[in-house]
Amino acid sequence: MMRSGYLRHSLLDDLAIEHGFGTRDSVVPGELVRPKQVHGAEVVRSTAQHAGDQREADAIATRVTDRSVGVLTADCVPILVAAHDGRGVAAIHAGWRGLAAGVVEAGVAALRELCEPEARLVAAIGPRIGVCCYEVDRPVLDAMTQRFTNAEIERACVETRPGHARVDLAALCQLALQHSGIAPADHAALDEACTACDAERFHSYRRDAEAAGRLAHFITSR
Repeated sequence: MMRSGYLRHSLLDDLAIEHGFGTRDSVVPGELVRPKQVHGAEVVRSTAQHAGDQREADAIATRVTDRSVGVLTADCVPILVAAHDGRGVAAIHAGWRGLAAGVVEAGVAALRELCEPEARLVAAIGPRIGVCCYEVDRPVLDAMTQRFTNAEIERACVETRPGHARVDLAALCQLALQHSGIAPADHAALDEACTACDAERFHSYRRDAEAAGRLAHFITSR
């Protein structure tokens, strides 16, 4: 079922997988199952016996028919992943802490466990804070060397001043997806405005701090 107010990605549309990346105009699906996000790398497996709602985690995967799983963001990166047949799906919330801890790899691995080990997966990256607005300091950059090489981090960064750089979180997420075995042709970022820049469409913690709302993103198994 198409839902108004949501952005969609062609990678998932081409497979007829129901999904949506949230905007200010989105209405959160009432049946959405999501974890209590804590900026870590834990994954909830939402099964027929246990929906997994509000357990602490930053990714959720399911193979239960017609189950919608999702995450909330306000600048962090939402990633929606699906098996090619649509019978297994996952939603991942990736900020810099989650990226450093391996949440993308953990979410993909959990989905593979629920599906066939060799299942072809596709992944779509949704609206997030852009490299134009996301400046971090050296401790953040150093933390991400737990997961990425110095060369990979340098390619995803633009140095701004001593000890600081603007970071392309989407580029790092794509690297993590590739590290997880998802082919470059099977993952892509939605080409949408930066959440911090586009106040008309998106909530942003970097822009609005504690006053920021949250964007809901979902994907539904077939």
